[in-house]
Amino acid sequence: MEYGLLGKTLGHSYSPMIHSYFGDYEYGLAEKEPEELDAFFAEDDFKGLNVTIPYKKQVIAYMSELSATAKKIGSVNTIVRRKDGSLFGDNTDYGGLIYTIRRSDIYIKNKKALVLGSGGASLTAQAVLRDLGAKSVTVISRSGPDNYDNLERHADAEIIINTTPVGMFPDNMNSPVDLEKFPSLSGVVDIIANPAKTALLMQAEKLGIKRAGGLPMLVAQAAYAAEKFTGRRIYDNEIERVLKNISKSTKNIVLIGMPGCGKTTVGRRLAKILGREFIDLDAAIAEKAGKPIPEIFANEGEEEFRRIETECAAEAGKKSGVVISTGGGIVSRERNYDLLRQNGTIIFINRPTSQLATRGRPVTAEKGLEKLYEERSPIYKRWASVTVENMGVSSTAGLIISFLHLKKNR
Repeated sequence: MEYGLLGKTLGHSYSPMIHSYFGDYEYGLAEKEPEELDAFFAEDDFKGLNVTIPYKKQVIAYMSELSATAKKIGSVNTIVRRKDGSLFGDNTDYGGLIYTIRRSDIYIKNKKALVLGSGGASLTAQAVLRDLGAKSVTVISRSGPDNYDNLERHADAEIIINTTPVGMFPDNMNSPVDLEKFPSLSGVVDIIANPAKTALLMQAEKLGIKRAGGLPMLVAQAAYAAEKFTGRRIYDNEIERVLKNISKSTKNIVLIGMPGCGKTTVGRRLAKILGREFIDLDAAIAEKAGKPIPEIFANEGEEEFRRIETECAAEAGKKSGVVISTGGGIVSRERNYDLLRQNGTIIFINRPTSQLATRGRPVTAEKGLEKLYEERSPIYKRWASVTVENMGVSSTAGLIISFLHLKKNR
């Protein structure tokens, strides 16, 4: 391995994709257990590394020298092998976090800040907050004097930065804190990059609080690391270009709309054109239940169907860069909205009711097509970032690709 990422669990890392934009070098994943670190560093076969959870503090023991930033913070996320074979430890997370905070217009100066977590990333967040002029910085940990059982003493917090893995894939939809307990909040940063929108960030959005996710930090720190690997200067406009490309390629495309509006056929065409995995939620439900959907309705009822549907939406919503076709009634449970948008852009495919197929659709048969459309169409429109009229499979797929500014795979 020439360059790469060292960590414990790396199966869904975006780092190789990101570094492919910044340099013409091999970039791999080194997934190691703590007891494997000695042997890993003894092999001497890498030129540079990024370091992630949980080794940002542990790797310091293997460094011959630290940068002033890494020494001040006590955390290393970038390692460069020098010509004499010695290892130099640096911290590009520091610059990446500052970049993220500034691009999100979150103001730190003279504000009370909380940092959730006490690991290596927490040390970086604490240093950034102090250097940006925070009035106070308090670390919230599971067992420290300031912990999750006495958060009420910090109800006046104005800034929160989450450095814990709570809410990170595959722990999606969990949140370290309830933001409603902090009425003075003006900014929330979650350094988690996958999912794109954690439960913490989605709550901040609903409360109208300025917020930033971890992808900008991940891309910016990778750029600063690539500068050290290659010696090439990388400017902000290049960071933004890469951030935009990574965001587009990792976001799911989620299709919603009435039964028979063409979600499945359009979804299959989109997946083929873009070279992405296609997930039909109705097919996933039938597979999980071990029986066709009409049989689920007939034997267990709609409530059981909706329960299974939510489970399947949760599983599909965790993925990245896929096309998801949903059932017409996905909007009947508000919880499904966050499950689908955490990593996705939701598209409403609209179609005149006169053109909608109704055969084999239990809810449509029970309630009537017009009444169902009247109930659901306002929710479809509220959930969707984009509404497209079904103009035929190819035309509709093309419209969606155009709206999302995506590149065709073939």
